Amino acid sequence: MTKSRRPLTSIAVVLTVIVALLMLTGYVQQPTQLNLIKQQGELVVVTRNSPTTFYVGAEGKTGFEYDLAKLFAEHLGVKLKIVTTQNFSGILPMVKSGQAHIAAAGLSVTESRTKDFRFAPAYQEITQQLIYRRGKQKPQNISDLNGKYSEVVAGSSHSELLKTISDSQTNIQWQDNYEADVEELLALVWQKELDFTIADSNQVEISQRYYPELRVAFDLTEPQQLAWAMLKSDDLTLHHEATRFFEIISNNGKLADLKERYFGHIRDFDYVGNRKFIRHLRKRLPTYLDDFKQAAVQYKHDWRMLAAIGYQESHWDPRAISPTGVRGIMMLTRGTAADMGISNRINPRNSIHGGARYYGKIKKRLPDAIQEPDRTWFALAAYNIGLGHVHDARKITKALGKDQDKWVDVKDALPLLMQKRWYKKTKHGYARGMEATRYVENIRGYYDILVWRTETRKDPSSNLLVKYQPQNTPASSGGLLKTSTPL
Repeated sequence: MTKSRRPLTSIAVVLTVIVALLMLTGYVQQPTQLNLIKQQGELVVVTRNSPTTFYVGAEGKTGFEYDLAKLFAEHLGVKLKIVTTQNFSGILPMVKSGQAHIAAAGLSVTESRTKDFRFAPAYQEITQQLIYRRGKQKPQNISDLNGKYSEVVAGSSHSELLKTISDSQTNIQWQDNYEADVEELLALVWQKELDFTIADSNQVEISQRYYPELRVAFDLTEPQQLAWAMLKSDDLTLHHEATRFFEIISNNGKLADLKERYFGHIRDFDYVGNRKFIRHLRKRLPTYLDDFKQAAVQYKHDWRMLAAIGYQESHWDPRAISPTGVRGIMMLTRGTAADMGISNRINPRNSIHGGARYYGKIKKRLPDAIQEPDRTWFALAAYNIGLGHVHDARKITKALGKDQDKWVDVKDALPLLMQKRWYKKTKHGYARGMEATRYVENIRGYYDILVWRTETRKDPSSNLLVKYQPQNTPASSGGLLKTSTPL
């Protein structure tokens, strides 16, 4: 005869009710948000699918915010789940509704946002700027928006700012764009389809690489901080852990490494030279494009990196010659050309293949402790001043108590090779270390533009817009528009 299970079921129901009542009365502590995240094994972060925050590139998922969120998930010991929205205005509502734990999308900390959200420690500082195109009359003040066609990203702090300004200047008109992001609006200004837009200073610095005629009229705000947003509540556990996390990565150098990877080369880029580069990209590069691609396949490089080196060396001029006698597109010395099996270094194909082989040889000779993307930057510096001088700079870096395997530290030591009190202690002596630093940063800038031109369809006039599967793409600054776009 089968015994009834009803008494056990009834007991379970009663116990459930009792536990629930105890939780409500405070006798049993409810799990905190941080504990729930750890129990569930997943951190949900909402961001935007864009080149400046999170996207899937040649090497997989990337972006400054993505890498930062991934580090935090690893810190918590959980998996990272990235969710995206179709437009910016949908990001914070996902946190407010509990669909995401954190919003990491280049958010500026504003007074209105702090009413509903609590922000983690800031990781960057920007100003909001009014942007116009060179060739048009420069706006002198905000009232110059009157009668002009302007758009800003809907739900952004830019829109919030204009609403505040319009309370005192009712003639100002603009449109909130619910579809485009900041980069698209900057492109529309460049294409003369918009008179003005508002963007943040770090986004402007990056976009001027691709749209060199963009200009800053003036700053609209004092410096503002960028940070992650979490829902404001009595449960502070997640916020406290995020605060501890940022303190840790600030102290151990990981935050600095990420900033160097994504932003380190931005401000050193020459905007005047940038315009010349874009002109040469259209007129000169097509002649040598196949040679760069063939060399990239043969020596397992990214052709865009080889092309960037070639431009820095010679502006893609096969007849170029330096005062020291190096010649050709890749500026090989007579000795290097011979070592690479090149008899005629003036021949463009020979020069490109010789340069590709030499660059690869340098990378292989670097210590295993130097990882990507730093390995690429070290190799570029050595291409310029020689591997011996780079090792000297690494030793100086170590003597200064910094990390000799990190480009962010070594690039500060390279200029010391020009000072007698430092270079007299080295094996290889004096070197133009400042030039090597600038050399690397310029190539990073050229590479960024080539990636942007080949991985987007935003410049239909470019004949470089071809389907391309990169070979060993360097994990440079993330691959495309390397920064976080604050909104």
